[in-house]
Amino acid sequence: MRKLPVFISVATVAVLALSGCSGSPSAESTSAASALSCTDSGKSSDAVKVTGKIDAEPTVKFTSPLTAKTTERTVVTKGKGAAVKDGEAVEIAYTAYNAETGAKLNGGGYGDAAGLTVTVAKTASIIPGILKGIACSSVGSRIAVVVPPEDAFGTKGNTDLKVAATDNIIFVIDVKSKVATRANGKDQKPEDGFPAVTLAKDGTPTVKVPKTDAPTELKTEVLKKGDGGLVVDGATVTVQYTGVIWGTGKVFDQSWGKGGPATFATSNVVPGFAQGLIGQTVGSQVVIVIPPALGYGETGNTTAGISGTDTLVFVVDILASA
Repeated sequence: MRKLPVFISVATVAVLALSGCSGSPSAESTSAASALSCTDSGKSSDAVKVTGKIDAEPTVKFTSPLTAKTTERTVVTKGKGAAVKDGEAVEIAYTAYNAETGAKLNGGGYGDAAGLTVTVAKTASIIPGILKGIACSSVGSRIAVVVPPEDAFGTKGNTDLKVAATDNIIFVIDVKSKVATRANGKDQKPEDGFPAVTLAKDGTPTVKVPKTDAPTELKTEVLKKGDGGLVVDGATVTVQYTGVIWGTGKVFDQSWGKGGPATFATSNVVPGFAQGLIGQTVGSQVVIVIPPALGYGETGNTTAGISGTDTLVFVVDILASA
């Protein structure tokens, strides 16, 4: 069964293997509950020697095996930018190593390359060790984090990355910038026949569905036109969204009020949602009307209260794309 956007773990090439949980928010690691408190440094994190400019991949040296009983975080360089607050989304560059073997696992996002967008919230679908590294940091900071299994891949390890169940992981994280939490594009004139959208002060949308039959084809309306980059097929996007059912106007899923924006790959959502985003620009707010065939099909989604004949309406703020 295809998943709702909020149910999808971060799925960029770099982070697909680093995602801490999948399935639904109920599958969240128990370690994530404390992910937003400040994490202290320790002997292990202090032993990670990092050199190089902030905007380039660093040189990282450590003596393996390196272990920590709990996640340790050492600030290599303190940034001069704004402090990162709970619920905000940030763009990071990072490099990851197996602290047991010394092997580099993956990384990226340096210089002009698109970084990984992470929402600093307990509900974020990323391993808690990354959150604990970012929390209490400021933009421009570089942090070294040593992460034990309980804050990484748990008792299963990660066979794709050749990480055993007992292996610690080292992350060197650069906090590049903050990501907007709502669309900031230029207002556009609403189109006839689409649901009416009103916004609260914080940007949360309320959707009023017309008392007419739903369209039988995919429809997309731009309410705010952003001037950022294009969303391409297969991109990983960071968005705020609300989803309602056309016939009832009932909200069945949303990112608003759940700890911040959601990040996912367009290849991992229902076809209509992806098609409505592809070709749009970052900073835009769009309304996507999705017929059943491009949504959950004849089976619907009973967990979300969606039948096989329901047309879906999403209001989406596009915040980042990589």
